[in-house]
Amino acid sequence: MKKIYYLTTCDTCKRIIKELQPLDNFEMQDIKASAITPEQLLKMQELAGSYEALFSKRARLYKERNLKEKSLSESDYKNLILEHYTFLKRPVLINGNQIFIGNSKKTVADAKLNIHS
Repeated sequence: MKKIYYLTTCDTCKRIIKELQPLDNFEMQDIKASAITPEQLLKMQELAGSYEALFSKRARLYKERNLKEKSLSESDYKNLILEHYTFLKRPVLINGNQIFIGNSKKTVADAKLNIHS
């Protein structure tokens, strides 16, 4: 599978996708327009090793709901990501059995190397 989960309204996602070009044969899914399914999230979790690895602690709702003060379980992370797209750390790029999560320079560089090698 070659897929990117992203937000079209996110400037960081746009910049990273532009940097990773060409993205031949990659399916693009705007997670705001087309919500993540439980099956898609399970596949991401299997590749990432945990739901927490996919969870964005920078999300506005994370701060608004004061979730930092709570002890969240894997089930909590899963349910929150399925509840609202902003809880997914973005972008998420899947290339075969490799997953790249988020926008750190190292993650983007590793994804670029993986795609174009």
